[in-house]
Amino acid sequence: MMYPRGVNPKQMERMMRQMGVKVEEIEGVSKVVIFSGKGEIIITNPQVTKTKIMGQVMYQVTGEESASGTSPAKAEAEKQTFSEEDVALVADQAKTTKEKARKALAESRGDIAEAIISLSK
Repeated sequence: MMYPRGVNPKQMERMMRQMGVKVEEIEGVSKVVIFSGKGEIIITNPQVTKTKIMGQVMYQVTGEESASGTSPAKAEAEKQTFSEEDVALVADQAKTTKEKARKALAESRGDIAEAIISLSK
């Protein structure tokens, strides 16, 4: 977490704890997507900070904006791109048809593991 110049980070964290403010850095985030009526904003290589203040949760995201203003239809098409090899793998692992595997991949936005798990339930 970044603090203003000349501020002792330990003292700042102690004061924030005393005021009931809890700040947590969220590790391992590779992408943040913000959906809106106008499309979506994709932020890659994000740094995400979660702050709790008096029962409210606030997220601060900084990073590189890789796409914005994408139409919902185009965004949906991008999410559902997967290869026939992926379809065959999911069908084989879940012991199901390629049609069901394709649908599961579409619902999981191309996430192979999630598709297999959903079909194995």
